[in-house]
Amino acid sequence: MEYKNKRYLLDKRPVGMPEDDCWKMNEEIISNLNKNEILIEVKYLSIDPYMRGRMNDSRSYAAPAKIGEPMTGETAGVVVESNSKLFNIGDKVCAHKGWQTYIKAKDTDPALLKVPETDIGLSSFLGTLGMPGRTAYFGLNRVGKPKSGETLVVSAASGAVGTVVGQLGKIYGCYVVGIAGGQEKCSYVKDVLQFDECIDYKSGNLDDDLKKVCPNGIDIYFENVGGPVSQAVAPLLNNGSRVPICGFISQYNEQDMMKIETPFHVFGSLEPKPEHRFFVVTEWMNEWEKATQEILKLVSEGKMRYRETITKGFENAPQALRDVLTGRNFGKQIIEI
Repeated sequence: MEYKNKRYLLDKRPVGMPEDDCWKMNEEIISNLNKNEILIEVKYLSIDPYMRGRMNDSRSYAAPAKIGEPMTGETAGVVVESNSKLFNIGDKVCAHKGWQTYIKAKDTDPALLKVPETDIGLSSFLGTLGMPGRTAYFGLNRVGKPKSGETLVVSAASGAVGTVVGQLGKIYGCYVVGIAGGQEKCSYVKDVLQFDECIDYKSGNLDDDLKKVCPNGIDIYFENVGGPVSQAVAPLLNNGSRVPICGFISQYNEQDMMKIETPFHVFGSLEPKPEHRFFVVTEWMNEWEKATQEILKLVSEGKMRYRETITKGFENAPQALRDVLTGRNFGKQIIEI
C-alpha cells in the first residue's frame, strides 16, 4: 500500500521570529517496508519553544536542524503497518522524527517510545506525560532538589513544563509561586492548579509583587523565560538556593546570543552564587519510563492537571510555533494532523 507523507522541510534559517518562508512543504510516497521496520500514521505534532533554537546554525546542546531535512519535533501516532516483532498494528507510539505526517522507522530506533495503554488522550503524551512532563520532573528533582517547606518559584507557570513543576512542588510540600502572563493564565495557575500564588509579569510591578509573595526569599527558581523575570528573582534568592535552567524563551529570537544578558550572566554574577545549571532531559534517558509512569499515576488519580491548545491542520505548525514564542497559546501547544 502507498502512503503520501507530507513533510515540513527547513528551507532557511530565520532572523528573529521565524516566518512561513523558513519552511517548505514537501510530499513523498512511502510504499514498502523493509525487515524490522514500522510505519506510523502521525495524529499529533508537538510544538515546543526549543524548536526555535534548533533552527539556528550555532553551537548548542543539540545539533541544529539541517536545511532540506524535516523540521525537528516530536509526534504521537499509531502503527498502521508493521514488519516487526516489537510493534503491532494499532500500537501507539511517540516518535522524535520531525514535522511529518507518516514516519517509517526501524523498530529499534531510540527516537521511538511506546505509549502505555490508558484512557488518557494520546496528545497528552506529547505534553504532561511526554517530554515536557519529564523535563519538569528531572529538572525539579535532580537539579532543584526540593525540600518540604521551601519556596519554589516557577516562570512560564501555565506552560507545558511549568504546570508540572509547580504541581510536583506542591505534592513535595513546597510553597509554590508561579509567574505567568495575563490574568486568565494567573487565575488558572492559582485556582485550578492550586499554586499558592501567581504573579502576572505583564502587570508592571513584577519586582514588588514577587517580593510581597516571597517573604522568606526563594529557595528554588525554575527558569523558563530569562530577561526581566530572572532579574526580579535574583535579589530574592536565599543562600544555598538552586536554579534549574530549562530555557529562556523571552530571548530565543535574538540575533546574537553572545551579546545578550542570559540567566547564566544574571545568576553567575550573584554573591554568593546560587547553584545553577542548564539541564537537558536526555541526561536521564534511562529513567524516562519510570518518570512517565509516576506522572501518569498522578494524572489518573486527579492529582496532576493540564491544559492543551489543540490546533487542527498540519499546515498551521509554523503559526503555532510563533504563538508559543509569543505566549499566545495556553498550556501545551499541539497540532492535530
